Amino acid sequence: MSGTEHLTVQREGATLVLTLNRPEAKNALSLPMLVGLYDGWIEADQDDRVRSIVLTGADGCFCAGMDLKAMAGRGMEGQRYRHRLTADPDLHWKAMLRHHRPRKPVVAAVEGPCVAGGTEILQGTDIRVAGESATFGLFEVRRGLFPIGGSTVRLPRQIPRTHALEMLLTGRPYTASEAAAIGLVGHVVPDGGALERALEIAERINACGPLAVEAVKASVYETAEMTESDGLAAELKRGWPLFDTEDAKEGARAFAEKRPPVYKRA
Repeated sequence: MSGTEHLTVQREGATLVLTLNRPEAKNALSLPMLVGLYDGWIEADQDDRVRSIVLTGADGCFCAGMDLKAMAGRGMEGQRYRHRLTADPDLHWKAMLRHHRPRKPVVAAVEGPCVAGGTEILQGTDIRVAGESATFGLFEVRRGLFPIGGSTVRLPRQIPRTHALEMLLTGRPYTASEAAAIGLVGHVVPDGGALERALEIAERINACGPLAVEAVKASVYETAEMTESDGLAAELKRGWPLFDTEDAKEGARAFAEKRPPVYKRA
């Protein structure tokens, strides 16, 4: 499995767990971390045994944003990865899910700070769980900066525009309960329980037909900006072939036989 000194990768059944692991810096984004993230997304998509991904942070912290010094590669650990950024200047954006979308569902498990670049990565995930003391926010404007990780485009499409603009224009922190109220996260759990709940959700996803799961996710994002008529046509084109798969037949047999289905991505 992939991974770097700032990102750990492990398997939990059919779930690939990516853990931002730089707790001494509140898991601020570094070049080794971003390389590990990008490699993790690619690994998950290329490994048919992986059916879902969970993204979390070590030691009760999700991510405090970008570490500009670390991203400049001034330390030895950063220098070892400079060639990756030179070979692919968009690697950091893909790692942050700005314009890269994994085929497999991504569940975020957030504890503690999830701010600036952390909130930007969060917008690239599909399902989000937060501990009750988690905090969110896009602080860039307070420092005269721009949240260039995609927030001015994605956030108003994910939560009501008035809430998106308030978050973007005030740069204030949001509690987990506030984030849930505006739809930025879907679940708030007791502190320390976000990863467990995220893994429970991932396990439910893993029990479903993988071809169907990936097609449903693709359809949701593909049709998001289409007219209803175009979206329905695209949905039919993507979804109808699933009914002829062996997995669809297995799902029907398992239901009739009152047993768990055994899907083979066929």
